[in-house]
Amino acid sequence: MDRTVRSVEALEILDSRSMPTLAVTVTLADGTKARAGVPSGASTGSREAVELRDGDPERYAGKGVLRAVANVNTEIAAALVGHRFEDVGEVDRRLIALDGTPNKARLGANAVVGVSIAVARAFAAARDMELWQAIAASEGTTPRLPVPHFNVLNGGKHAPNDLDFQEFMIAPIGAPNFPEAVRAGSTVYGALRKTLAERGYATGLGDEGGFAPALRRPEDVLSLVVHAIEAAGYTAGRDGVAIALDPASSEFYRDGLYHVDAEALTSDDMIDRYAAMAENYPIWLLEDGLAESDWDGWERLTARLGDRLRLVGDDILCTNPAIITEAIARRAGNAALIKVNQIGTVSETLEAMRICRQAGWAQFVSHRSGETEDSFIADLALGTGCGQLKTGAPARGERVAKYNRLLEAAASFPDLPYGLN
Repeated sequence: MDRTVRSVEALEILDSRSMPTLAVTVTLADGTKARAGVPSGASTGSREAVELRDGDPERYAGKGVLRAVANVNTEIAAALVGHRFEDVGEVDRRLIALDGTPNKARLGANAVVGVSIAVARAFAAARDMELWQAIAASEGTTPRLPVPHFNVLNGGKHAPNDLDFQEFMIAPIGAPNFPEAVRAGSTVYGALRKTLAERGYATGLGDEGGFAPALRRPEDVLSLVVHAIEAAGYTAGRDGVAIALDPASSEFYRDGLYHVDAEALTSDDMIDRYAAMAENYPIWLLEDGLAESDWDGWERLTARLGDRLRLVGDDILCTNPAIITEAIARRAGNAALIKVNQIGTVSETLEAMRICRQAGWAQFVSHRSGETEDSFIADLALGTGCGQLKTGAPARGERVAKYNRLLEAAASFPDLPYGLN
């Protein structure tokens, strides 16, 4: 197999929020070609790798990505074309050195990550391997079909309502296999739509395909979700369909207080509220329960609920290996959300997951609110065997593309295990 790069090309496309992003195509010397679509987040951590936007107010309100496209087609292409690479890690190291900043701000993380994903996909195809197989081979992991976490109701920055919490997810932990997990997600989603309509709520959708009714109190949403699970014929709990929360609390943290449901709460108040929620509802996972700057609060949250809930850091960690290492040492959380565009390259993403595995931390692979039809994260979750994936509701093409990719894998490789790791 010749891993010499023949061409690298990018163009500006639209993501699921009708905002510009990049599509990158890499072609190898043997003719192997692979494409990547670049995601983009709405609620972002302050230490994320930096997207490069054009800033031209006359075009896409300043959100165009023609500068990032040009960086791929000129500087990045010049650095890669005609060169042979051993693996995607070697390509990523060259990209990081070429950018020369600690957060990929010069070339743009959106430019860099698109190239990195396309290269990983091309190298796997050149070996006549599924992408997830190539990831497993490089990492020495056992592939596993993950438990899908379906975002069924949206708030925060993802919906035009007064709900402060951003994501309410259902997780078919008790499903016997991945296809049955998808069926459970779709069935509960339909039951929730019916429940909302019967109670006079709108059933329009938020950014990630979840419903966006005019609700404000998180506990009211939890009651509706439990009702929908049971109305769909499932058990609400870890032996059936459990609930996961992503409040995205950095978005409502101001002046040292959490502003939720017209209340101003301290860190300890929030921890008490989460404890009460976990007592009264079948919650098994809490992501970004506290703000990215509230490290002391995270330590207390973990001491209080870490043996009961999977406490996932997103904004506080940003898929950054160094920050994850610090959080592990401080016992701030017990799991990391994994977003490849948060750190900006495939190899750094895999390093972050490796650090988690070595420390006994769980990894939760995630989409972004602005998505494309690209299904890289499905292969990432399957190949690393991390056991859990979230990529939105069981609706909208950019969301179901990931679930459908895993359904194809389940059908083609029936011996693949399913479930949490």
